[in-house]
Amino acid sequence: MRPDGPTMAAPEESLRRRKTGYSDPEPESLPAPGRDPAGSPAHLHAGTFWLTRIVLLKALAFVYFVAFLVAFHQNKQLIGDRGLLPCRVFLKNFQQYFQDKTSWEVFSYMPTILWLMDWSDMNSTLDLLALLGLGISSFVLITGCANVLLMAALWGLYMSLVNVGWESQLLETGFLGIFLCPLWTLSRLPQHTPTSRIVLWGFRWLIFRIMLGAGLIKIRGDRCWRDLTCMDFHYETQPVPNPVAYYLHHSPWWFHRFETLSNHFIELLVPFFLFLGRRACIIHGVLQILFQAILIISGNLSFLNWLTMVPSLACFDDAALGFLFPSGPGSLKDRVLQMQSEIQGAWPKPRFGSVVRRAANFSLGVLLAWLSVPVVLNLLSSRQVMNTHFNSLHIVNTYGAFGSITKERTEVILQGTASPNASAPDAVWEDYEFKCKPGDPSRRPCLISPYHYRLDWLMWFAAFQTYEHNDWILHLAGKLLASDAEALSLLAHNPFAGRPPPRWVRGEHYRYKFSRPGGRHAAEGKWWVRKRIGAYFPPLSLEELRPYFRDRGWPLPQPL
Repeated sequence: MRPDGPTMAAPEESLRRRKTGYSDPEPESLPAPGRDPAGSPAHLHAGTFWLTRIVLLKALAFVYFVAFLVAFHQNKQLIGDRGLLPCRVFLKNFQQYFQDKTSWEVFSYMPTILWLMDWSDMNSTLDLLALLGLGISSFVLITGCANVLLMAALWGLYMSLVNVGWESQLLETGFLGIFLCPLWTLSRLPQHTPTSRIVLWGFRWLIFRIMLGAGLIKIRGDRCWRDLTCMDFHYETQPVPNPVAYYLHHSPWWFHRFETLSNHFIELLVPFFLFLGRRACIIHGVLQILFQAILIISGNLSFLNWLTMVPSLACFDDAALGFLFPSGPGSLKDRVLQMQSEIQGAWPKPRFGSVVRRAANFSLGVLLAWLSVPVVLNLLSSRQVMNTHFNSLHIVNTYGAFGSITKERTEVILQGTASPNASAPDAVWEDYEFKCKPGDPSRRPCLISPYHYRLDWLMWFAAFQTYEHNDWILHLAGKLLASDAEALSLLAHNPFAGRPPPRWVRGEHYRYKFSRPGGRHAAEGKWWVRKRIGAYFPPLSLEELRPYFRDRGWPLPQPL
């Protein structure tokens, strides 16, 4: 039996020590946790992902926060009770179309919490969903911890808005975020819930598809991507240019060729680094994040580029991300070091919850593999489509961007006049200014990323088509004729503020080009040079639009 005191030396060893004058040295003090034997801070080991989870959750929560903030500020005006595209009308039309289906079948076709809520005050309902999302995402962003319930709530809330409104990439990213967390525990380092490798590979598979899909749609699409001339036009014709885009547009031709080649390298070759080991995977993550940062600097693509950074974070383990966290006793990094030391010893006996969790993660892997089949077939197809989902939950989707590049920029400019006769030569037409899209040639391009002005984007798409394809723009015209406060809150300038509403509103089609630095227009303080193409829609009065509104079930604007 081992004695409680110091171990006794054998008689022969004791005699030898007395003869040689040898004595036992003082016992060395053990290094403090988180430090090596020399006393310097120890380094995190590769291969664990405790800190990775914290960074992923915070990044995802940040994007959720921005998305719900945009929804809170703009949903009422866009899809509310008196919005441009009222979601109540959309839901009723959807319900009527599937009137022979059961409630569950209708819900499975378009899952949204709105089916279960009161539609009599849709504005309050939309605000409630957005505020709940803002509250939960703020908590996760600040604390860096979450559980399955919180992340599932964020996903469900945003799905409820997406299915009556907007984009789906955040839904797939958010769905994976649910499986990052323990079921109940709210801890940044839940000891019994290590980050699942299956979930991490789910994120990596997502960024692989996003980037490769974007690269393939370009090579298969517009010829300018193949002859390396697309960047000659991109900065000027992108949805909402910023001030940096103005200067990048005027870069030398060889710089634009370099940009296009670099884009092909990042989107077509770099994604395969994911499968070449840890170092190549980290290089992939660094390159993709830098690429998205460049896109953020050079354009206002809402929170899209910020969101695309999120799955790239799964390329980094604790050793790679340790520099983001402070050191010291009791710090997160110190606790991870202790957990890594424990893992190097004997593995603890699996708990029941851990077994259930592994089964859930394995099921997630099977689900992602199954749902990826049509996505992979789409990637391999010469008739590839982009930004499409193959299931109502938006779990595994196909992505792509700028498969074709417009070679000239056109804008729809809304104008109003107080003249009783819209055709009179002396009628004075005054421009409405939007928050961010080009209008007044002298106004500096805005810088708003990651925020998003949805109406400005809709106007960019509308300029490619006719008003018959975008009937909401006539709805907007009717609201301007009534000086509707909600609609005007989406604009930057109302020329009739403090005056009676206009009698007529029209849409004019213009071609826009960046002014040349040092040229005449730039000297006059103009960022843009514009030339009228023709009428987008003719002058309209409120009385003329009333039947149009009734036919579509839109609330009639009430003049002030």
